[in-house]
Amino acid sequence: MAERLLLRQIIRRWRADTAAPSCKIILTKLFYEQKCWYTAASDGENKVYQWLILPPFNPAPDASSIGKKLYGRPEETNATALKWILKCCPHLPRSLVQKLFRLRQVRKECSSAGSKDQRPRRIGAKDLMDIGDRIFLPKSVDDKSHPTIDENQSFSSEEERRFVQSLELYKGGVGIRRSLDELAAKYLRYDCMEPPRLVHRLDRDSSGILVMGRTQLSTTVLHSVFREKTFGASNDILGSKRILHKRYWALVIGSPRRRQGSVSVPLIKVVVDNGKSERITVADNSNRLSGQHAVTDYRVIASSPSGYTWLELSPLTGRKHQLRVHCAEVLGTPIVGDYKYGRQAHKKLGHYLESASDHLKVEKDTELESGSISDEQFSLHLHCKEMVVPDISVVLQNGNISDVDSARIRDIVLRAPLPAHMQRSWDLLSSNHNF
Repeated sequence: MAERLLLRQIIRRWRADTAAPSCKIILTKLFYEQKCWYTAASDGENKVYQWLILPPFNPAPDASSIGKKLYGRPEETNATALKWILKCCPHLPRSLVQKLFRLRQVRKECSSAGSKDQRPRRIGAKDLMDIGDRIFLPKSVDDKSHPTIDENQSFSSEEERRFVQSLELYKGGVGIRRSLDELAAKYLRYDCMEPPRLVHRLDRDSSGILVMGRTQLSTTVLHSVFREKTFGASNDILGSKRILHKRYWALVIGSPRRRQGSVSVPLIKVVVDNGKSERITVADNSNRLSGQHAVTDYRVIASSPSGYTWLELSPLTGRKHQLRVHCAEVLGTPIVGDYKYGRQAHKKLGHYLESASDHLKVEKDTELESGSISDEQFSLHLHCKEMVVPDISVVLQNGNISDVDSARIRDIVLRAPLPAHMQRSWDLLSSNHNF
């Protein structure tokens, strides 16, 4: 009944001599807008017929912002409309939300008291939210029946499948059949309903400390801590706190010119072997802006006349192959067993492999205890020996992740012993030379 009265009011606005086609188009548009607003405004009993109204925007810190608070950096007091929708409606596919913005079907009701017209207005995905603003989405998006990709969906024909696969230009991957995530989900779950998730990973063939989150919430918080550490070092933020420390030990070929220092050069990924593989290298002046800033502190632990040096490496950023590239290309001291970035140095020592596939074959046929400098084949001498991480369990147990005080959070110090091949190299060098 209310809709009929509203329609009559709209019809009275138009003169009888208005052209029929144009009148129909304009009338339909206006009626749609008025109807949508009317049904949204008549939500006296929490019944929404045309709109899905999201909660008022509140910039309360979430798990991903814990890292900023621990590092003493200001939090974001506003967010884009896209981020707020994805946070309030995690079940909605990101592609669907972006489509709603493209179709101009997302509206926002401003909370500013000075605004006379409080009707929802169309907004874009990058529009910023103010405290108290409300987002209006079409009610139909909340039916939870959005189409998903069926991984088991078969092709209509074998010929079509082969044709699609023939369009593939490059397929990456390391060929790992059983990942640590799968093993942890099976053997490290203990009394938790959720499987643990990796937070800090290691390069393949390196050893040492891995960090895993016991729950999705703890994983998100730890990811934020690691991400903010890289952000602070990359942007040279003065006075940035050091609540996360990582120390690696590496045996390198040669010795750096200075016994301690800092390496701060950007890294970039390049494709080699006609697109068959890729590697990380130092960005030159031509592509410096597109490179990722990488910072590593180092100091010499011990050196020997035989040409080997033990280094302690402290990465301030977390870039792929950062330590290996900084050692090989900046310090001029490639890590022992790193045939990818120290091929020429190993060739001079008589430990040169023709290809990476030969390297993998040797490793598969070699026992885990072998690979020291006394063996025919070197294993990678890079080990994450110590890590200091904040004990975030205090925040998670209180249940209020917005109340974060870095002064009350203690440190957890983790130490991992050297692997067998690095320990034997250490023993061999220390027995022959007085470190």
